[in-house]
Amino acid sequence: MTNEGRLPAPLDPPRAALRAALLAHQCAGEAEERDRAAMLALVESEPACFVRTTFAPGHFTGSAFIFSADSGHVLLHHHRRLDRWLQMGGHDEGESDPALTALREGREESGLSDLVLLSPAILDLDVHPIPPGRGEPAHSHFDVRYAAVTHTAGAARADDAESLGLAWLPLEEAARRMEEPGARRALAKAARLLGTSF
Repeated sequence: MTNEGRLPAPLDPPRAALRAALLAHQCAGEAEERDRAAMLALVESEPACFVRTTFAPGHFTGSAFIFSADSGHVLLHHHRRLDRWLQMGGHDEGESDPALTALREGREESGLSDLVLLSPAILDLDVHPIPPGRGEPAHSHFDVRYAAVTHTAGAARADDAESLGLAWLPLEEAARRMEEPGARRALAKAARLLGTSF
């Protein structure tokens, strides 16, 4: 309900689907709860929430933590623009579905064509700032994160336009390189999905 007591306008199907997935997600702690609340506010109020030129406050992105079925290691790439080790992910290109965006970006940035989600459910939620660049103002990415698996880890190839390199890493080393609490939280959740310790 709005402050005036009126019902909000009905959401289009993609936004309604994402809202339902966000509400079904079990958050791990106050930081993720805050990010979910921000995501719900965005999906409920902004019809262009999937569009990369929606800068105030930002837009949804989809990302995938990719795991090797053989070793259990996770694949990170050294992001060229941000100069950080990150999971694969990026902007919506017409999917209006962060899970589909995460899989497409994961395949493009890793060269792995056999990626499948470990679960259709959201793994983790993270809202983070993006600095200005490439003619874009500073804004936020409302990143919906998933876990994916490959059976062809040796086929991974970096996308030189996006990455300075790729690395298959044990989860503890991946968390150290990523250096942010949300990444450690997401990796711990993925470890439980994989049935491994972290």
